[in-house]
Amino acid sequence: MSDAPQFAPPTRGQAERAARKAQRMVERQARKSAHDPARPPEFDVLIVAQGGGIDREAAILAASLRLNAPGFRGRLIVAEPQPGGAWDGTDPRMSSPAREALIALGAEIRPLHARSFGRSYPHGNKIEALALLDPSRPFLFLDSDTLVTGDLDAVAFDFARPSASMRREGTWPKPPPYHHDYDSIWRSLYDRFGLDMDGSLDLSQPEDHWERFLYFNAGWFFGPDAAEFHRRFHDWAVAVRDDPGEALACQSLDPWLDQVVLPLVIHSLGGGRPGPELAGFDGEITWHWRNLPLLYALAPEPALATFESIAALPEIAPLLAGWEPAERLLAGGEGRRLIRPFGAAHPPQAPERALRKRLKRAGLWLT
Repeated sequence: MSDAPQFAPPTRGQAERAARKAQRMVERQARKSAHDPARPPEFDVLIVAQGGGIDREAAILAASLRLNAPGFRGRLIVAEPQPGGAWDGTDPRMSSPAREALIALGAEIRPLHARSFGRSYPHGNKIEALALLDPSRPFLFLDSDTLVTGDLDAVAFDFARPSASMRREGTWPKPPPYHHDYDSIWRSLYDRFGLDMDGSLDLSQPEDHWERFLYFNAGWFFGPDAAEFHRRFHDWAVAVRDDPGEALACQSLDPWLDQVVLPLVIHSLGGGRPGPELAGFDGEITWHWRNLPLLYALAPEPALATFESIAALPEIAPLLAGWEPAERLLAGGEGRRLIRPFGAAHPPQAPERALRKRLKRAGLWLT
């Protein structure tokens, strides 16, 4: 049995103080965002939630949205995978406490009946979930392990020009020696779907360097019409999975399939790399934390403070009870005391995998 400090729900006084603090922030943000003619059109936020802890992450995201974007005019739509279909043989649905927390936080839960991906490729949830959104309505997809740390309505989205997260590394493809290079691998995909790859290139990057080619992290992306975005994302992902083609014969598509096809979809819809108006994503507006050790190691202080404030809320605290990362890193203080220094010493441009290895060696890689 672990001798780490046990995470306990907040006392009544702590919960009341957290609620008052949240209400003050709501009022401040509402005053800032009211009557602003430059605000973008109303849009919906889509996330996926299922059992195994993803539902806990989704509740934390919902709480952060209510706390830091109180004037958000759209809907938070939660896609919940259902048993059967591509999830046959398992029950992916949320726990009752997480479901109740999401409803209390204003989320709208819609059932997702997966047909194409499911348990064989859980990352495909985000692709199939797009079909649950209203057609012809702008959307923003967020991975459930994301914190909203600023006012989403203050972002100058150009929904006619879709984009996605650039917080990524050169994870795909891995060109084999003396055979296909980056250009031929990516060009085979663009040619397959009738797209002009040359218009997507970043010519400031060297030839055959991975950053020359359009590549995103799928932790967030947005578009003007969920129905059309879903059609292309789904159909092209299934096509690549079922018949990768000769140029991709040596390439792994698990877990990279969504990130392989996403640039094709965005480019085909007239989008591309995010501009300066989206700089707050993966920064002051959102933070994709991935797991608790990385949150304590790499997150900006406002994102970490948001998480710690949310942890005391009466909707969230019961979901953290018994979760070892929260017991040790939050309640036990190991996050700020032990992990934060690892992040401070990690060079900003260094690969994240090096930090992960250091945390594992120190016994601090908790999931």
